[in-house]
This record gives sequence, C-alpha cells and structure tokens, in this order.
Amino acid sequence: MSSVELTPPEAARWAARAGLPLPDDRHAAVAATADHIHSVVAVLRELDFGDTPSAAAYRVGGGEAR
Repeated sequence: MSSVELTPPEAARWAARAGLPLPDDRHAAVAATADHIHSVVAVLRELDFGDTPSAAAYRVGGGEAR
C-alpha cells in the first residue's frame, strides 16, 4: 500500500464508488480515520508472528497452549 495520505476529495470519491456517498462535512474525518487505520495496519504488517501458534492451539477460556 502507498504511504501517501488519503485526501478528503479522494475519501469522498472512494466512498461514492463503494455506494456510500458522504456529506461534504465528513470527507476530512473519513480521510483522517482511513489514514489512521492504514498506519496501524502498517505496524502490524511489520510484526513477526513466525513463532506464534495458530488459534487452534488454544483452549477456549483457558488461554493455555496445548
């Protein structure tokens, strides 16, 4: 994904393409929220989960690995 921030007009355009037209006063807030989500996902993508057991390795309610 690009590291370029989403502009309010682009947020409005993408929302309209998805069938979610936004009122003019929401464009900036949606763009800022999308940029924040993108930054969080970018950090998660950098994490190494190589030694993390899959979800199936845990007992429900116990939290202990099998």
